[in-house]
Amino acid sequence: MQVLVDADACPVVVKEILFRAARRVEVCVTLVANQYLRTPPSRFIKALQVPAGFDAADDRIVELVRDGDLVITADIPLAAAALDKGAHVLDPRGTWFSRDNIRERLTMRDVMDQLRSSGIETGGPAPYSASDSKVFAGQLDRFLARRRTAPR
Repeated sequence: MQVLVDADACPVVVKEILFRAARRVEVCVTLVANQYLRTPPSRFIKALQVPAGFDAADDRIVELVRDGDLVITADIPLAAAALDKGAHVLDPRGTWFSRDNIRERLTMRDVMDQLRSSGIETGGPAPYSASDSKVFAGQLDRFLARRRTAPR
């Protein structure tokens, strides 16, 4: 199992949580972005820079992801594609995407896009908070603990 991170918009605190987890449980964490990312020295942590372009990082994550991997993203279409490949998907606020909720989220995203394109101000997500990072860290820790104790 590997952890793939949609790193372009990923909060720094989430990356730091992932770096600590990678070293603690010795799981490979790969940050994928269209810009250079500095990572701490570790054989479990790497950054992959993709060319600039619409969805280039997302497309690369979809190429790399395998059944059972964990993808960290807030991007709903990327989450749907990763779920289709059998991955687990966690957003940086600690909310799981699943086959049960992804279609509803895609529909809501499309509705919001239509509202914005017609000139209606829809606002954006709330600022990332300390409680968001705490929820994310807890969900990640529980997931990784289950993976370590699961029969192979």
